[in-house]
Amino acid sequence: MIKQQLYQPYSISVETMSQYPLRDLKQNTFFEIIYILSGSGKQRINENKFSYSAGDVFLLTPGDKSCFDIETETKFFFLRFNNIYLKESGLMKDNIQRVEFILQNANHRPGCIVKNETDKPLLRAVIEGLMQEHINRDTCWEKLCMQLVNTLIVIVGRNIEKYLPEELTEDQEEKAYDLLQYIQANIYDPSKIKAENLSREFRISTTYLGRYFKKHTGKTLQEYVASYKIKLVENRLLHSNMRISEIVDELGFSDESHLNKFFKKQHGMNPSEYRRTAETMTV
Repeated sequence: MIKQQLYQPYSISVETMSQYPLRDLKQNTFFEIIYILSGSGKQRINENKFSYSAGDVFLLTPGDKSCFDIETETKFFFLRFNNIYLKESGLMKDNIQRVEFILQNANHRPGCIVKNETDKPLLRAVIEGLMQEHINRDTCWEKLCMQLVNTLIVIVGRNIEKYLPEELTEDQEEKAYDLLQYIQANIYDPSKIKAENLSREFRISTTYLGRYFKKHTGKTLQEYVASYKIKLVENRLLHSNMRISEIVDELGFSDESHLNKFFKKQHGMNPSEYRRTAETMTV
């Protein structure tokens, strides 16, 4: 496993490749927006694999492991940035935790991160502007680049946020974001996301926790954990070759029978049937 470091707040590069230099998965310690200018192939991220083509955008978050299997020569645009950049760039400084929360949630969203069709030409224009400024380096180019980088991050963040309507509402408090982040970070350890532990961790009484959680998410704690877990299971069934037993171990189910019962309650079929049905529909 190769860990990649970033020694400056952000960096931009454009690279054309016929073969990705790292055959094994690399692990980021920073955020990375990858835009496909041309070419095709597959991206491997964590345990999943996604096809890519020109115009696709991927976001890697700290801790993600990734690699590209290039099928036709590919021109990549890479924007790498870290938390230091987010805090010092002036990007939504009054609500920076919201931006970090949105970006951190991208790693569970499969495939191309930008799904809003009207954003795609805007995104392309911003990236072309960044590339041009880096080539010309005219007066004030660094300040202009920072503004374009901020715009790019906001566009990507907006596309992620559109798929998190229940979790993110205008009147949420800071503690609610922290609570959601904690649940998502510890979704693999059922003991850590029990109400008793959350009450201790966030100093909210167990009697009030349920009302507080539903007020800010629109769901009960149990409903939220179940819906989030089911999305993770679906992603692994649809976008990876993980065995059912591996999903059981990773997501903290007691055994395959527990996972089957949980999944069937949501979908009316067990995970194996769900995967076979999905494969049949894509043939």
